[in-house]
Amino acid sequence: MLKRLVSSVGKWTGKAVDILMEVASLLVFCILDLLDSFLCICYRCIDDFVEENAHPCYCESRANVGMYGEEQLSVTLYDRKNMFRQMGLVGLRRNRREESRKKGTVKLPRWSDCGCDSCLSWQKAEEKLYSVIREPISDHDGDSRRSSVGNVIFLHGFMSSSSFWTETVFPNLSEESKLHYRFISLDLLGFGKSPKPRDCLYRLKDHLEMIEKSAIQPYQLDSFHLVAHSMGCIIALALAAKYPRSVKSITLIAPPYFPSSKEKASHVALNKLAERRLWPPSQFGSSFMSWYEHLGRTVCLLICRNHRIWEWILKLVTGKRDLHFMIMDSTRHTHHSAWHSMHNVICGGAKNIDDYLEILSKSGMLVNVIQGDKDQVVPPECSYNLKLKVPFAEVKIIPNAEHSSVVLGREKDITRDLEQIWSLAENLNSKNM
Repeated sequence: MLKRLVSSVGKWTGKAVDILMEVASLLVFCILDLLDSFLCICYRCIDDFVEENAHPCYCESRANVGMYGEEQLSVTLYDRKNMFRQMGLVGLRRNRREESRKKGTVKLPRWSDCGCDSCLSWQKAEEKLYSVIREPISDHDGDSRRSSVGNVIFLHGFMSSSSFWTETVFPNLSEESKLHYRFISLDLLGFGKSPKPRDCLYRLKDHLEMIEKSAIQPYQLDSFHLVAHSMGCIIALALAAKYPRSVKSITLIAPPYFPSSKEKASHVALNKLAERRLWPPSQFGSSFMSWYEHLGRTVCLLICRNHRIWEWILKLVTGKRDLHFMIMDSTRHTHHSAWHSMHNVICGGAKNIDDYLEILSKSGMLVNVIQGDKDQVVPPECSYNLKLKVPFAEVKIIPNAEHSSVVLGREKDITRDLEQIWSLAENLNSKNM
């Protein structure tokens, strides 16, 4: 009797907590809707006054603004829920998107963006991604065996950089791997030390073109392995689908894949990865930055625009000369680059993943998926969903590992796993020749 009573009280307590969280979430996001609508008016006034070619926001419906040739934009840019926008309380702005396109490429940064050399590198005549290259070393006979050198391209996730790999995998590579492979770790377009062009919409094709221009073409890569984490997995899949005969293996770490129809895929991805919830805090942070264009811009105005000041303060407080690379990476972007990459790559790219996986399943390339069972950013179900689409894919679930700790904290293990994948792919490729 006592056990039943305790069990009943526990159930009612759980339901009460859930109801309170729902009510709290409704109130908080209602307030955020109002703040974002207010900031929309503020930013549009400041932008039109300060900038000659102000980039319009996405607060109007897609039907009102038209496409103007901006293909491959995610529907989530326009279709995000906002109570006050849906009630028509946010006024329409005059559309300057077409006018900006006619004037040509915009070469001035937004007033709310950082003006340091790294953040303005996109103004240079020739744009290429920042990359860290580890060339194969020579063996004891002085022969680097460049004729048999393999290539590995590393792609990082959202709000990260090439340091995610150069600080983890690169220091733990075996001597055998250093001898036989060229390793290329890239800062994706709009992140880290790579260009952050203001007139770019950071679509999948923009990211692919820059990877081709910065790595595949300069090194004339006719074969390579791909390793990617989180958002980088979507770009890696698109790259592998474009070069199915060149990619020997693809390793996807925490890939965001949610099977759905093409019509719903973008919305499903947004709601799965950035559901409007207060708890856990990581979920609230994702929803805050993904649903609210102007609130997110305000955060970037305060933090990213002043990243050098914040870095100086953190160094002073911690007494460290060098901050952890993840702290540095979290501010090395503009709101424009992060906002569009989130929607046009992660959400917009979701509708193409099934097509990419179908090409991979026919190509015969080695497909491996690695994920932590405690991942609260990309749920482990994504890896199993991918295996259903590509049955021969090898899925490895790491116990007690989260979204980043699937690599961080187990650097040697992940490096050994990758080296085994590359070796197996090379052996399979040599047998098939």
